[in-house]
Amino acid sequence: MTAHQDPKVHHPATPVPHEAGHDHGSRRGYLTGFVLSAVLTAIPFWLAMTGVLSVQWTAILITLLAFAQIAVHTVCFLHVNTRSEGGWTLVALVFTAIMVLIVISGSLWIMYHLHGNMMPTAPQPAPPLAAAAAPLQAG
Repeated sequence: MTAHQDPKVHHPATPVPHEAGHDHGSRRGYLTGFVLSAVLTAIPFWLAMTGVLSVQWTAILITLLAFAQIAVHTVCFLHVNTRSEGGWTLVALVFTAIMVLIVISGSLWIMYHLHGNMMPTAPQPAPPLAAAAAPLQAG
């Protein structure tokens, strides 16, 4: 039996099955992820260094590209998709993302309202005792 006929020997370009039922990435998938990651890193670096856009638009675009890079890493390197482990890795990722969103938004909401809740307006000073007693003496 030759290496081409042996089912345990895999070609480097084909996905290697794992015992748990999901496959590892192929060389093409890793190279695609690497190129996309490099491009998604170079664009924000170029935007920040050249200043071609306003500061606000640069920040927005860098944030969007950061989320795109997170998606590329998740799919190309972590292999989180609907096929791996029956989709449970994707469900776990979505659950984690929702929990992180709740924690971050709740923290921001608390910090935004913290000043108003912890530092109420100063109480008005009480009138002097002579002014408070004056109406009683007049009557």
